Amino acid sequence: QVQLVESGGGLVQAGGSLRLSCAASGSIARIDDMGWYRQAPGKQRELVASITTGGRTNYQDSAKGRFTISRDNAKNTVYLQMSSLKAEDTAVYYCNADVISWVRGRYAVWGQGTQVTVSS
Repeated sequence: QVQLVESGGGLVQAGGSLRLSCAASGSIARIDDMGWYRQAPGKQRELVASITTGGRTNYQDSAKGRFTISRDNAKNTVYLQMSSLKAEDTAVYYCNADVISWVRGRYAVWGQGTQVTVSS
């Protein structure tokens, strides 16, 4: 079984910064794309940013210029550096990984979520 464990969420004032981390562990043969999603109260879960194994990135328009996604393939870890945070960034942030497991083959794994609250 593969697990994703997120950390780094919390309460921050508008204009501040946070860095989220997500580490994968378990019977991992390979991890392809990794990404961060978020879900605000009453809204659907949405993609914030994603990154391929080779480092190619994709961002939601609202994240461009403020957020940076990166990964350490040797550590099976993905990061999201968030700057210039706004109240509308408040949400539960989820890590996602496209995993190839020795046991189950290819499947999508989700983290448990970490709360980010931006006070205005």
